[in-house]
Parts: sequence; C-alpha cells; structure tokens
Amino acid sequence: MIATVLTALVALIHIYILILEMFLWQKPAGLKAFGLSREFAAQTKTLAANQGLYNGFLAAGLIYGLVPGPHAEAFKVFFLICVVVAGVYGAATASRKILFIQALPAALALIALGLNL
Repeated sequence: MIATVLTALVALIHIYILILEMFLWQKPAGLKAFGLSREFAAQTKTLAANQGLYNGFLAAGLIYGLVPGPHAEAFKVFFLICVVVAGVYGAATASRKILFIQALPAALALIALGLNL
C-alpha cells in the first residue's frame, strides 16, 4: 500500500511538472518554480514543452504500473528507476533541489516496492 501511494505521488509530481513546463513556463507560476526571467522563458519555451512531454511519459508509465496486471510491478520499477536517473542527472546539471523533488520520492517508492510495503 505504501509503495502504491508513493508511486502515485511520483506520477502526480510528474503531471505537475508537465503542466509547469508545457503550459505555465512563461506564466508567473512557471517563472517562479524554475527561477526564470521572462526573456529566458520566451527563448526556451519549445525546449520546456519538450521536457514537459517527457515528464508526461514518465507519469503515464507510472500510472499504467498502478493498474493491476501481470507486468504492473515491472512498469513501476522501470519508470521509477527512470525518474531516479533523471532526478540525479538534473541535480548534477541544473539544480540540486531536483534531487529532493524528483529523485528522492522515486527512490523511496522503489525501496517500498522492494520491501513489499
């Protein structure tokens, strides 16, 4: 049950990131969330939308893993590992807070899955 809740939380985080990157990048919420200037946001809106789409794919994979089925566990593990890798890379290259917002929740969900919690 804990693993399911944590996996759902990670999926929701990535849906929120999708919304920020695809639809709110140049709005006050997106500017504030990512610490962007209006000029930089305007120059990078296409790149941000692309990033948002990838976050949506991560969320979709996690949500699919939440649906009971023969491969649900494998989907959760695969997509949670993808989130951890993306979070570690983002923390190393963009902002350390990504480690806590993205990678840590996914790592906790993986641990809970491994412990059958």
